[in-house]
Amino acid sequence: MIHQFDTVIVGSGGAGLYAALEASSRCRTAVLSKLYPIRSHTGAAQGGISAALGNVEEDKPEWHAFDTVKGGDYLVDQQAAKILAEEAVRAVYDLENRGLPFNRTPEGRIDQRRFGGHTRNFGEAPVRRACFAADRTGHMILQTLYQQCIKNKVAFFDEYQVVDLIMDGNTCKGVVAVQLSTGELRILAAKAVLFATGGFGRIYKITSNAFANTGDGPAVCARQGIPLQDMEFFQFHPTGIMGLGILISEAVRGEGGILRNRDGERFMERYTPTLLDLAPRDIVSRAIMTEVRAGKGIRGDRKIDDYVHLDATHLGKETLLTKLPDITSFCKTYLGIDPADAPIPVLPTAHYAMGGIPTDTHGRVVRDGNGTVVHGLYAAGECACVSVHGANRLGTNSLLDLVVFGRRAGQHIGEYVKQIDAPKVSEADGDFARQWIARLTDGKSGPHGGHIREEMQTVMMEKVGIYRNAGDMQAAVNAIQELRARYQSVRVQDTSKHFNTDLLEIIELGNLLDISLITAAAALNRQESRGAHSREDFPDRNDGQWLKHSLAALQDDHVTIGYKPVDVSIWKPKPRAY
Repeated sequence: MIHQFDTVIVGSGGAGLYAALEASSRCRTAVLSKLYPIRSHTGAAQGGISAALGNVEEDKPEWHAFDTVKGGDYLVDQQAAKILAEEAVRAVYDLENRGLPFNRTPEGRIDQRRFGGHTRNFGEAPVRRACFAADRTGHMILQTLYQQCIKNKVAFFDEYQVVDLIMDGNTCKGVVAVQLSTGELRILAAKAVLFATGGFGRIYKITSNAFANTGDGPAVCARQGIPLQDMEFFQFHPTGIMGLGILISEAVRGEGGILRNRDGERFMERYTPTLLDLAPRDIVSRAIMTEVRAGKGIRGDRKIDDYVHLDATHLGKETLLTKLPDITSFCKTYLGIDPADAPIPVLPTAHYAMGGIPTDTHGRVVRDGNGTVVHGLYAAGECACVSVHGANRLGTNSLLDLVVFGRRAGQHIGEYVKQIDAPKVSEADGDFARQWIARLTDGKSGPHGGHIREEMQTVMMEKVGIYRNAGDMQAAVNAIQELRARYQSVRVQDTSKHFNTDLLEIIELGNLLDISLITAAAALNRQESRGAHSREDFPDRNDGQWLKHSLAALQDDHVTIGYKPVDVSIWKPKPRAY
């Protein structure tokens, strides 16, 4: 069956919904999602959205842009960071005007709190820049935008899994998807397609990401020959619940929580005496693992699963219940402790992909280092790489990225589709997807995909984690290539048509394997340490050779690497000092 729209948005998180909201005021817009929209992973974002409002203390967008560039270890495209910071103020007030219930100061203004890496006066001291709705900020953004999209009569295709792009040379004409309720293929023809499919943290064993974060958009693009940008940079959040990876928001440290080792020492005083526990996430994660390696974890056994404590007991029950209610509930549910009475066991957890589908500042996908635009194809949010996060994203800049560049993409799409005719598609455009699904459901016996997934996640966690070296990463590349070969024999065990979650998970596994291979290969290629990419065999940042974006293209079983220049037009790179 073929559906025709002006615009199809794939993904219903913050970026997808904001893009749909803007596009729908100008053209016929559909949102395709494998989830019910308000279950999208944006809802898990807890701590806040950054904007230099200056409601609590003096702040400026210029300071915000500088922090973003410095926090990204100068791999950030600086004009994009300037757009992010300057449009942040308007974005937050727009969300407020649309009904988002931000916390308030006694004077009635939007309240703000500290977050890691955000400073005043170009690094002088921490600043209160994060606007928040308790510790449910992402959830509130989702609810607000979804209601507005319903008001604008956006068409929703819930529980559809994207499988392929429809391309005509360098022009996108739509997508092919599986309707989960029937198992049937649907072709959605469109003048413009935007991917907003979120991250791919499920390539790792311990992650804060939802089970649905399987890199669908980037994997589909990679199979169409579009290289992925800066895939070697994957952020580990310092404070996941020990053993589970469920996120303990940076907002806990923003309110005054303290990281302590087995001796009760506030060890961040030794690593970043200025910003302490609110240093950028890559620094805090490495500090925790350094403590663990030195035998200063709580168990003191120097194993990768040892942990430290996040102490919030001094904050008091009232602060925890009013400003951090969900975190308090998580601790009681999953750990059986009240954070007002006992410290929280935490360990770094795979959290956020800085890399993804390369785009310009209007969300248009580009396919090479020269900025060649793929006509009619857009991306926004975590699946995209603008690049405003560089080598390491600052906390609260993720929700900001969603709304600023989701909005900009939606506006550009609305104007773009006015200029072109409706594309011509046919059932033959679904042949690749049809053949893939036919192979998976042909009734032949084969290995279970779950075992392959577990092996992939373990390899990535152990070999391409916080600390990296050439031997481990080469072993990871070899292992993932072997797993991808085994994947060709995987078959579904459930042959039913209706709500076949077995089929869905095997399609997702194929995406994860492709993304894992690209990530490991890109990490092996970058011979320096920068941001979240920390190599034991190349411990220094090397601007002379590596101040450039990587573009990793998937070609059968191999990854080829190209490059793209970094925009350093405002601030010249300086050594990191916190």
